[in-house]
Amino acid sequence: MKKSILTLVVGFSLLLAGLAQANERLFVYNWSEYMPEAVIALFEKETGIKVVYTTYDANEAMYARIRLLDGKGYDLIFPSTYYVDKMRKEGLLMPLNKELLPGLVHLDPSLLNKSYDPENRYSLPYLWGSTAIGVHAGLVDASKVTAFADLWKPEYKGRVMLTNDMREVFGLALHVLGYSGNSVKEAEIAAAYEKLRDLMPSLRLFAAENQKQVLLSGEAVIGAIWNGEAYMAAEENPDIRYVYPKEGAVFWVDSMAIPKGAANPEGAHRFINFILRPEIAKMITEEIGYATPNKAAKAFLSPEVASNPTVYPDAELVHNGEFQNDVGDAILIYQRYWERLKTGR
Repeated sequence: MKKSILTLVVGFSLLLAGLAQANERLFVYNWSEYMPEAVIALFEKETGIKVVYTTYDANEAMYARIRLLDGKGYDLIFPSTYYVDKMRKEGLLMPLNKELLPGLVHLDPSLLNKSYDPENRYSLPYLWGSTAIGVHAGLVDASKVTAFADLWKPEYKGRVMLTNDMREVFGLALHVLGYSGNSVKEAEIAAAYEKLRDLMPSLRLFAAENQKQVLLSGEAVIGAIWNGEAYMAAEENPDIRYVYPKEGAVFWVDSMAIPKGAANPEGAHRFINFILRPEIAKMITEEIGYATPNKAAKAFLSPEVASNPTVYPDAELVHNGEFQNDVGDAILIYQRYWERLKTGR
């Protein structure tokens, strides 16, 4: 009798544990079109954790929501480098538990321990990439496009696309003017604003979630675009070309981080470590066309991806470009001029 009761108690405990795992949820907040659905499905199947996946189209939107919620509501986010710096300094991020992340060994050391997050206490790189020029070669002569400055050419009036990203848009204008895309000088940022005002009559739209479709449809024939969007567009139509401008492309790293008020940090660590697996990192890069920081995964990429300069530019192109950095309080200057640009004032 006692044995039967013990068996029932153990069985009931295991049932409760199974139900708890089955009901476990992980709230992930990521960029649009930035993770294959197959990756989420594999994680859910393996762990029994339900991923509640929502998206944003700009760092500013993500930051505003996390700050409004005081770091609660989401378990995993994907900020760009300069927002990792900003958010960790503001106490919005939870320190990572490296003991739960054995997959760290696969990451490229050259992308770790950067100034925006020394010793990677709060973040790990997810993907890195560039913002350069997308051109629909079926509609315009792509051989004449060599620089960001070409966006201002009168023949493209009303047919130009820009990303809906403040730092990228100002970065390309700063590059055209010969300044650093990380400038903190108001005079230079103001000059970039004036330069961008001159471009507004040519602008078709600021695109965030649908860049590839804008080019594929011909709604815009040229414009600033993320390399992964250009990669996916070229998969559908080889006439879509990705051009690294002579002024230098804008390079960036997007990271994985856990908000300070995350309800399921253990699940977030499990998902991060899942993404760090070489076979999973390989799946992500081969489907969406952004470069993986996972050095083990890169060795297994298909030759078509590993040798594709849209995904992996050569060292000279990277050297000629510039990675985004935190600009400190100067971000307020950018925000002021960005609002003026978007509202036409």
